[in-house]
Amino acid sequence: MFFADNLKFLRTRQKKSQSDLALTLELTRTTLSGYEKNVQPPFKVLIKIAEYFNISLDALIRYDLKQLSEFQFSQIENGFDVDVTGKKLRLLTISVNQDGNENIEMIPKKAHAGYTSGYADPEFISSLPRFTLPFLPKEKTYRTFQIKGDSMLPIPEGSWVTCSYIENWQEIKDGTACIIVTKEEGIVFKLIYNQLKKNKSFLLVSKNRIYKPYELEVKNIIEMWKFETYNGFEIK
Repeated sequence: MFFADNLKFLRTRQKKSQSDLALTLELTRTTLSGYEKNVQPPFKVLIKIAEYFNISLDALIRYDLKQLSEFQFSQIENGFDVDVTGKKLRLLTISVNQDGNENIEMIPKKAHAGYTSGYADPEFISSLPRFTLPFLPKEKTYRTFQIKGDSMLPIPEGSWVTCSYIENWQEIKDGTACIIVTKEEGIVFKLIYNQLKKNKSFLLVSKNRIYKPYELEVKNIIEMWKFETYNGFEIK
């Protein structure tokens, strides 16, 4: 693990003091200093640091960045080390019931913003409403998202879309309906077309043709969930 050394290297490479970087990352200088001395930060702080320096978590933690050539480092800065499988981006946080079985957490529209920042926080995940669907295969992990807008008609706005977690993004078939958790756009529900080999992106297409398709780069994706079923129940 090279996180502490890499953090100091990246900071000094940008000619920033500990105080300057701490202010940018909304940390105290003492906290940042601790991270440079091998104090382990929370996962959400790791993500913030990786995003600030425009490198993947894998590069931030596993590579000794000081040993890279300027060309190799520029490749990392340009996103070419991004893991398109989705496996290295993060560990999935789940909750279980009293029998030890995984719950299906529910993310209502009002919790979308909170989910994009708290998806790795066990306390946030445990605070979400949850339920189980016994007819779904138990070997998968599921989550239910309340969708916004009418871009995926005939599934109406406000419906609850239950999806299974996608571990390897390379295996997504064209035309698959997915919930995509993004860094900048929040949570979106679209048909996915794989463009990883071409330019490390996905083409997102709506069923409602009044919405134009657009590309989403892999580096802007947090999670991918494959559509399984939906319903229109309400939380009381």
